[in-house]
Amino acid sequence: MSPTDVIDITPDESIYSGYYAYDNLPNPCTKEGIKAFGKVFLPPLYSLVFLFGLLGNSIVVLVLFKYKRLKSMTDVYLLNLAISDLLFVLSLPFWGYYAADQWVFGLGLCKLISWIYLVGFYSGIFFIMLMSIDRYLAIVHAVFSLRARTLTYGVITSIATWSVAVLASLPGLLFSTCYTERNRTYCKTQSSDNSTRWKTLSSLEINILGLVIPLAIMLFCYSKIIRTLQHCKNEKKNKAVKMIFAVVVLFLGFWTPYNIVLFLESLVDLEVLQDCTFEKHLDYAIQATETLAFVHCCLNPVIYFFLGEKFRKYIVQLFKTCRGPFAFCRFLQIHSVDTPSSSYTQSTVDHDLHNAL
Repeated sequence: MSPTDVIDITPDESIYSGYYAYDNLPNPCTKEGIKAFGKVFLPPLYSLVFLFGLLGNSIVVLVLFKYKRLKSMTDVYLLNLAISDLLFVLSLPFWGYYAADQWVFGLGLCKLISWIYLVGFYSGIFFIMLMSIDRYLAIVHAVFSLRARTLTYGVITSIATWSVAVLASLPGLLFSTCYTERNRTYCKTQSSDNSTRWKTLSSLEINILGLVIPLAIMLFCYSKIIRTLQHCKNEKKNKAVKMIFAVVVLFLGFWTPYNIVLFLESLVDLEVLQDCTFEKHLDYAIQATETLAFVHCCLNPVIYFFLGEKFRKYIVQLFKTCRGPFAFCRFLQIHSVDTPSSSYTQSTVDHDLHNAL
């Protein structure tokens, strides 16, 4: 399974193949305009997502190691979420070049990049889900969370999450292949038996693991959290509720359109929907919604950190210590910067949520 299949969040061979023939159409359904649109539209957008995602999530990792020191379960989840997003964005330059031209990186990188992309995709969504569960335990079951939300359990659940993400991504490693057709080299996943069935199962996997299950868990956790916060007499309650609302709305807004379009594409593959004009519009929609879904990995630092007051203080401290062309080198120097505000053991998000209690 690779981003160049129907599940892809990158240009897809089915999007760019050029010709589809139907028994009830006198002429083939040409899609060269879609390919030309992708060459212009996708590479610059992938580049922007790569740059902002790399910068934002790198800052998150640096702040966690320099100031937070991984003292809680939440810090562990935040670190892993940032690493997941970094894995995801590191694959984008390859897919951006692929959209502009063709796959020129060989079979080995085709398999590796497809796998890295999917591992980052699944693990990122899984850790967002774990963050929701972590908040639920901290707010709704505060007493129980003292035993459950430990650094050790955070590491154990993170390892389990990475294992599930790797297993879910194995088809991308095993079945990705390169082939040349009409003087263009493709990198995509191909099954040995029924390609339509394979693409349908891949789309179903994305819909279930990438939206249905995480969204159901998030809605349950955050509904319980909001109900608990409503019983609190605290002026900062509204701030915590707004943060929760932002997490859910942004997740829905950036991932739901892509999953809906992906489901419709499955219906086209199963020949439930057969209309050339509809397919063309659907292919344009895939390019737009997959890019929109990419942007979410850039927003995770904003969602989980920049809305927190303490993290803004860490950012100010970071830029005070980072000056000149070798700022990041000097940042990595070992020296103590702990201040009364940075010695707090809970994570930034936990601090803001607990302020509402």
